[in-house]
Amino acid sequence: MAAPDADPLLWLRLIRSRRVGAVTFHRLVADHGGIEAALAELPGIARAAGVQDYSLCPIEVVKAEAAQARLASARLLLWGRKGYPQALMDLPDAPPVLWAQGDIDLLARPMVALVGARNASSLGLRMTRRLVEGLALAGQVVVSGLARGIDAEAHQAALDSGTVAVQAGGVDVIYPIENKELAMAIAARGCRVSEQPMGLVPQARHFPQRNRIVSGLSRAVVVVEAAARSGSLITAKNALDQGREVLAVPGHPFDARAAGCNILLRDGAVLVRSAQDILEAIGVHGHFAVQEQLPIEPVAVPDPLPGPVPQRRPLSESAALHSQILARLGPSPLAEDQLIRDLALPPGTLSPALISLELEGRILRQSGGLLSRVD
Repeated sequence: MAAPDADPLLWLRLIRSRRVGAVTFHRLVADHGGIEAALAELPGIARAAGVQDYSLCPIEVVKAEAAQARLASARLLLWGRKGYPQALMDLPDAPPVLWAQGDIDLLARPMVALVGARNASSLGLRMTRRLVEGLALAGQVVVSGLARGIDAEAHQAALDSGTVAVQAGGVDVIYPIENKELAMAIAARGCRVSEQPMGLVPQARHFPQRNRIVSGLSRAVVVVEAAARSGSLITAKNALDQGREVLAVPGHPFDARAAGCNILLRDGAVLVRSAQDILEAIGVHGHFAVQEQLPIEPVAVPDPLPGPVPQRRPLSESAALHSQILARLGPSPLAEDQLIRDLALPPGTLSPALISLELEGRILRQSGGLLSRVD
C-alpha cells in the first residue's frame, strides 16, 4: 500500500501520530495513494472528525527514535519491504513497522507459537521443553512473548534451533527484568521484535497488541498452561481470527492453570500430547523424533541419615520456599526428585519444607515418592 520509495522516517511519523493505529495507517495510505499524501491529509481528516488542534508527530521525535535504534543495533522492518515477515502481510492490522534485534532471517522461516502461564508448573515447563525439542527437529522456529513461565522456557529451550520474542514494549526495553539474560541471549542467537517506539515501557494495553503479532507470525498457537482468563487465551482467539491452528495441552481438572487449555479443547482445539501432534496439525511430515507423553518417574526417597539438627530458617525464607514449591506442584503427581532438580535445591533444604506443607494439608505425598498440591 505504501509507496516503495517513501522515507522510513515518514512511516514512523505517520504511525506515531496521535490516533493512528495499524488499521488506520493502512486505510489512510490506501485511500490517499501513499504515505506522504496520507500525512498531508491527516490534519484535515482529524479536524473534520471534530479533533481540534491536531498535529502530526514531530519529525524530531522520529529522528530521535531512529537514533536510539541505532544505539541499540535495531533494524526497522517496513510492511511489504524486504525483511518484513511474510506471515504478517495478510493481516488487516499488520504492524506497519517493526523494530528488530538479532537474526531477522528467522522471520522468514516457519514458526509455531508456544504460550502459557507465568506461574507455570514443573510439568508444564517440562512439557514445553519436550515440545520445543520435537519442533526443532522439524525445523520450526519457536515464537513467544518473553514473559515469565512457559514463554521464557520455550525461548530458552529454542535458543539453539531458532526463537523469536515479540515484546510488548520497545525492543530495547526488557520486561520482565528477570528475563534480562535470556533477552540478551535471544538478541545474540535469535530475534526480538516490537512494533512499539524505542524506549517504551509496556503498559497493560500493549500486551493484547503484542499477542496478535505472536499468533500472526505463527502457523499454529500451542497453549501449554493457561487459566480460564489469561493473555494466552487472547492469543488463541487472535489465532482463530487470523486463520491459524489452535492447539492445547490438556491438564488436570482441579488445576486452575489447566482450565484455559481444557476450555479450548472443549471448544475444538487440537489436543497436544507431543510435538508430533503439532506437526501433523500444520501438515509437516518427515523424519523427526516422536515425543511420547511425559512419564512420571517415581523414585523412592531414602530416610535421611542421622546428623546435626539443621538451623531454623527465617520465616520470610520459609514462606518464599513454600511458594516456590506450591507453584511447581499441581494436582497431577510429580516425583520428589524431579522437584528437587527443578528447584535446584539440596534435599536437606527441601525436605523440611515438604514436611511442613504436608502437615498443613497443602500437599499430598503418595507412594513412590510422588507429590501433588491440594487446592
